[in-house]
Amino acid sequence: MAIAAAAVIVPLGLLFFISGLVVNLIQALCFVLIRPLSKNTYRKINRVVAELLWLELVWLVDWWAGVKIKVFMDPESFNLMGKEHALVVANHRSDIDWLVGWLLAQRSGCLGSALAVMKKSSKFLPVYVVVICLKFQLSIVIGWSMWFSEYLFLERSWAKDENTLKAGLQRLKDFPRPFWLAFFVEGTRFTQAKFLAAQEYAASQGLPIPRNVLIPRTKGFVSAVSHMRSFVPAIYDMTVAIPKSSPSPTMLRLFKGQPSVVHVHIKRCLMKELPETDEAVAQWCKDMFVEKDKLLDKHIAEDTFSDQPMQDLGRPIKSLLVVASWACLMAYGALKFLQCSSLLSSWKGIAFFLVGLAIVTILMHILILFSQSERSTPAKVAPGKPKNDGETSEARRDKQQ
Repeated sequence: MAIAAAAVIVPLGLLFFISGLVVNLIQALCFVLIRPLSKNTYRKINRVVAELLWLELVWLVDWWAGVKIKVFMDPESFNLMGKEHALVVANHRSDIDWLVGWLLAQRSGCLGSALAVMKKSSKFLPVYVVVICLKFQLSIVIGWSMWFSEYLFLERSWAKDENTLKAGLQRLKDFPRPFWLAFFVEGTRFTQAKFLAAQEYAASQGLPIPRNVLIPRTKGFVSAVSHMRSFVPAIYDMTVAIPKSSPSPTMLRLFKGQPSVVHVHIKRCLMKELPETDEAVAQWCKDMFVEKDKLLDKHIAEDTFSDQPMQDLGRPIKSLLVVASWACLMAYGALKFLQCSSLLSSWKGIAFFLVGLAIVTILMHILILFSQSERSTPAKVAPGKPKNDGETSEARRDKQQ
């Protein structure tokens, strides 16, 4: 089944790969030639250039797979999206949560300035040659595009990441357009193994036992609030859920063109209303996830988020036009290449082409399999120690990562 999907999406993969290299080249030239002269000008140009790549993935969700994103949010807050800086905090439920975030950012007009905190390896691994999930990139394109766009890359070790995060957050202070910074404070995607580990950890530490989420890691969130409080007015508390009638969206389903439905509940919280001390902010974050748990319980019972009205996102054709434009350019370039070369004029050339195509298809098959949530690294279970033994539970959890 995955082989069939890989065969279907090889042309899409080549399109993403080649267009991504073009985008990376333009970003690199702008970084070298324009950024030293004017950082704001570079950021404005990069925003447009990065969108030319990221809109291809929005098209994959919107037009190829036809995934329906239903947003539940009060109208006043919904109208502010894309018009202000925001820290976005979401539960990490599925393989495509990051794509859901990109789609919402595109609808709000800030896709090119949508940022995220990610693990450091994403910066060096090029393209997603085609299957692209944030955990398993294959090569240069998406990771490098994110680096040029000032994504924050961490090593998941607080001793190493504290100063990196602080510097990255401070750089955003003079960002020229409204941006979103996405923070998955659970630190990893939800899987059954990690969920059971989180429940065992909570029980051993006397914490509320989660039913639908993992336990948040609060140090990064506390640092973000501390350094962004003066220039970011809002936190978007985002809760993602899948209705019972819909299969869970995965990268495999996306590339096979199979639709799903995703419900997103968004609550806008004012940054100025958060507590002042680090300990109180950490507790605020934990309480937020306790409330998420209750909200997801209610969603399971009702199969919707009934406390907020559903907002119409529409389906703009911009991503469709971008993909069509890239496809025409690639087709023209391929035609010219074949006219100028003798690749397909001999049996040897044809055999070389077919072997290359087979290799790409097999790679796609492998990447699709490894993009599934259940194949990610299992969470380590914290040892059951007394709650107050001279070291905080937060510190013990950080050491285990």
